[in-house]
Amino acid sequence: MTYKETLDWMFAQLPMYQREGRTAFKKDLTNILEFSKELNFPEKKFKTIHVGGTNGKGSTSHMLASILQEAGYKVGLHTSPHLKNFTERIRINGKEIPKRKVSSFINKNKIFLEKQKLSFFEMTVGLAFDYFAKEKVDIAIIEVGLGGRLDSTNLITPEVSVITNIGLDHTQFLGETLPEIAFEKAGIIKNNIPVVIGEEQEEVKQVFLKKTKETSSDIFFGSDNKESYKTDLLGDYQQKNTKTAVVAIQQLKDFVISEENIKNGLLNVVENTNLKGRWQILQDHPKVICDTAHNKEGLQIVLNQLKKEKYEKLHIVLGVVSDKKVEEIFPLFPKDAIYYFCKPNIPRGLSEEVLQEKAKDFNLFGKKYSSVEKAYFDALNNANQQDIIYVGGSTFVVAEII
Repeated sequence: MTYKETLDWMFAQLPMYQREGRTAFKKDLTNILEFSKELNFPEKKFKTIHVGGTNGKGSTSHMLASILQEAGYKVGLHTSPHLKNFTERIRINGKEIPKRKVSSFINKNKIFLEKQKLSFFEMTVGLAFDYFAKEKVDIAIIEVGLGGRLDSTNLITPEVSVITNIGLDHTQFLGETLPEIAFEKAGIIKNNIPVVIGEEQEEVKQVFLKKTKETSSDIFFGSDNKESYKTDLLGDYQQKNTKTAVVAIQQLKDFVISEENIKNGLLNVVENTNLKGRWQILQDHPKVICDTAHNKEGLQIVLNQLKKEKYEKLHIVLGVVSDKKVEEIFPLFPKDAIYYFCKPNIPRGLSEEVLQEKAKDFNLFGKKYSSVEKAYFDALNNANQQDIIYVGGSTFVVAEII
């Protein structure tokens, strides 16, 4: 198969959580364990840092990778979902996995994948581990896909586990309360492996303390770090992520990382890792800001940041996925903005009609558009030089305009 045929096969044959939702969620590790065995346990051939949490795990993962790169290490980075290209999910020192490697890996293992009915994410995790092992990375930053305990990435025994924070997201899989969700995310904590908790949240602190007692693991909090670090990732909310990343780096043994490496790593995250979509400014006059925040906690932080901006009018291009509880996020949005309601181009996208109707109940008004592109184009046409356009609500909305 060509690269395009390979991706079409991966997307179409087996469900992909980002596109399909519930049907793609696997509630055990059987498949990935079998695949690891088939690949001769590649995840055992390199060191790792495991990063979970509700918000900030992507940014924190990229910060960790950037710091380690500055220290001269060969660093693998596995994240999800991708914005534009599938290959964004698997990188070494910022360079995406070559397309031919994706095709050859899937072609080689296709019979096994079909027989075992692996999910899209399980295949991708196997591919990432296999690629990092063959390329002999010094260390790989592995971002959890969903949850932790039952996530396909949870095969690894990392040097340090990181859980950024706990919020209400993916409640249909992980539980309806913060302690229930924390229990699932705490599943990445391993015996005698230090864990860094990014935010000290009273509602869930006991869950982590209980788990670390059971596993005899040392526990550290990002908030323990009183230093303030600068980063090239825009948005005040990144300050919590920088503290988490630095505390995690401090737990690494057998790695030589200077204070200068840490500072330079945090200042060069975008250049070193190619991160996109986090408070990304696409243009000035009118200023266009996009952000992949999509749950209550993430959007609250981003919309608070938006309040600090100066503008004449605010235009919001908004789309969400169909399983999003909009009644939880709509109260966060400003009522005086002009809205452009749209549907991201995936099966899980919520229709623009439904989104517009539900928004009216919260006094959020605007036109509806059949595509993100049309909504964005109209916002650009309507905005004057002193206005701001914010694009968000879903990773998939951002992906269509950057």
